[in-house]
Amino acid sequence: MSRISFPISAITDRFNLGRFTEGNRMPLASRFSNLRPLGEFFDFKRFSKPNNFGEVQSRASYNLGYFSSNYAVVFVMLSIYSLLTNLLLLFVILLVAGGMWGIGRLGGSNLDIGPVHATTSQLYTTLLVVAVPLGIFASPISTVLWLIGASGTCILAHASFMDKPIENAFSEEAV
Repeated sequence: MSRISFPISAITDRFNLGRFTEGNRMPLASRFSNLRPLGEFFDFKRFSKPNNFGEVQSRASYNLGYFSSNYAVVFVMLSIYSLLTNLLLLFVILLVAGGMWGIGRLGGSNLDIGPVHATTSQLYTTLLVVAVPLGIFASPISTVLWLIGASGTCILAHASFMDKPIENAFSEEAV
């Protein structure tokens, strides 16, 4: 029986999804190289209530591009906060990462501690049996949903209420 294969370009070209498969992801160093200064990010003189929804869209569109690195930092800080307030989830993540690292360090050989003899598949199974119930009890779904809600609220509120720079506002009216 022959395998059915679809060329990925047929799907990405049809739905304009090329940006997801081109591999042009921004490196981490260049992502944070255009961080805006805190004085500009927290310029309270530029915070104002938008007059209508069109202005909200205009401000959000401009600020999401202009402060994108700052918003990424806000998301990372909220992620760290959510892990520090959910210590069981942090423990489960560290347990799984440490267990995978430790089993990987064995290099495929068996673990022999005194009379106990465990194969790598037994170690992975034990890690799974311990980590899954702890992971479910740690409520990662509610933590992720809180993170989405909190970061979305903070970022969209900032982007909507932060006014554009004056030089940008005048150049937009001329168009």
